[in-house]
Amino acid sequence: MSSVPAPLQCSFPVNRRAFLLGGAALAAAAILPVRARGAARLSAYPFTLGVASGDPAADGFVLWTRLAPRPLEPDGGMSHASVEVAWEIAADEGMTRVVRRGVATAISAWAHSVHVEVEGLEPDRWYWYRFMAGGEVSPTGRTRTLPAVGALPERLRFAFASCQKYEIGYFTAYEHMVREDIDLVLFLGDYIYENIDGADAVRAHGLPPAFTLDDYRLRYAVYKTDTALQAAHAVAPWIVTWDDHEVSNDYAGEVAEHPGPGDPARFLLRRAAAYRAYYEHMPLRRTALPVGSDLRLYRRFDYGRLARFNVLDTRQYRTDQPAGPRLQTVSPALQDPAGTMLGPHQLAWLFEGLDHSPAQWNVLAQQVLMAPVDRVPGPDEVVDVDKWAGYEFERRRLLRHFHEKNIPNPVVLTGDKHNNWANELLIDFDDSAERPVGVEFLGTSITSGGDGVDQPDYAAALLAENPFVKYHNNERGYVRCEITKKSWRSDFRTIPYVTRRGAPLQTRASLVVESGTPRLLKT
Repeated sequence: MSSVPAPLQCSFPVNRRAFLLGGAALAAAAILPVRARGAARLSAYPFTLGVASGDPAADGFVLWTRLAPRPLEPDGGMSHASVEVAWEIAADEGMTRVVRRGVATAISAWAHSVHVEVEGLEPDRWYWYRFMAGGEVSPTGRTRTLPAVGALPERLRFAFASCQKYEIGYFTAYEHMVREDIDLVLFLGDYIYENIDGADAVRAHGLPPAFTLDDYRLRYAVYKTDTALQAAHAVAPWIVTWDDHEVSNDYAGEVAEHPGPGDPARFLLRRAAAYRAYYEHMPLRRTALPVGSDLRLYRRFDYGRLARFNVLDTRQYRTDQPAGPRLQTVSPALQDPAGTMLGPHQLAWLFEGLDHSPAQWNVLAQQVLMAPVDRVPGPDEVVDVDKWAGYEFERRRLLRHFHEKNIPNPVVLTGDKHNNWANELLIDFDDSAERPVGVEFLGTSITSGGDGVDQPDYAAALLAENPFVKYHNNERGYVRCEITKKSWRSDFRTIPYVTRRGAPLQTRASLVVESGTPRLLKT
């Protein structure tokens, strides 16, 4: 693989007409007949950003790559010419038993990214894949299909992660994750950070804050040159969703954190650029193709009858956070029925998916803390209104739905907070006698927040103030989960530091939920 040059500080404004025409071009390219018309000549090795797979189904998945001979230059070092990229899928790691092959067209309007939607494969098995372009061959990735509809697998093992700020530290957690025996990876947001760190930077990338399409493309290129991240993408299929930093810190729907002149129109141009770059760099299907500043990311995956994953978007459709500081004393204003985290269409879609689920475990893969954690000791209850606590009416409506509709084994998976948490979920958290209606596992960050700090006094006070919180830890890492028909086990896998390489891995805690009993048990 060629060496990566120093980053350039270049960006260009979003051209709305080119943006819309590019969407049409990509849609057309996706249905071009599979035929080769000769290999294009490229200036250098084009697969510097690695390969990935995602959005698995019982008969296939999405394969992704992006041609970028010089990834940290505008356009990735590519010309405006379209390039044909061959792909192969094999039943063995040595790629000797090829079961599918074809040719995709990488076009400049979409940064020469490739999204191949594969169908017709066998369910519940591993496959290997690779790409070829310009006489060069990509690394080989491994992926798998989901179990057949109606099947009841013996188990599922997966990991979930979030919040990987490049400048703050090394992605050591992924070096450990690739050694796990897992079937898939869930990523719950903050894949990139649009802002920058100065004095705290461990590995500065030299890019300005991201506002334009080229800004976001360069930011993804920096992250995707990380070899540990590439390896994690290549070991299993990823199911991804975003949080705020893929666009801008704490944004809410069409509202920026700090609105300025020209907003919301100006902010929506920024959101359009960010969403477009996100699609270009993730293994997503055509159903997620962005149109202007809109991109439908919420979707559903069934692991046979064992687990249903409802992947949510808690940023694009939410109303603005309640007025005032981010940390607020609980008041009737937080229970405004007009406040929404998911928006009416996504909420109705979620309820329909829960009500008709065939699964033993019903998972909400989403971004922000659902339990209304009181942040201060004493009689006043102070919560973070960027989380579900700022949207109390909808939070109670959702948890009441768990209870009234007898949803089997609801489990909420969460990112964002840069800590590990395990919470029992109640409809009314002020009623200490109320029985839980579900559980929440919140995973810490890959790097964001820097090295972990042991805070035993803080953790003890937090748990005393919030008895529904059953575990808290402030280290970096990820959560490894194993599901069977009878139980769910979450292992909090942590590393003690990220500001230097080589951090060891340990399991800080393991918590179990028994099917039919939404309570957290430590093992």
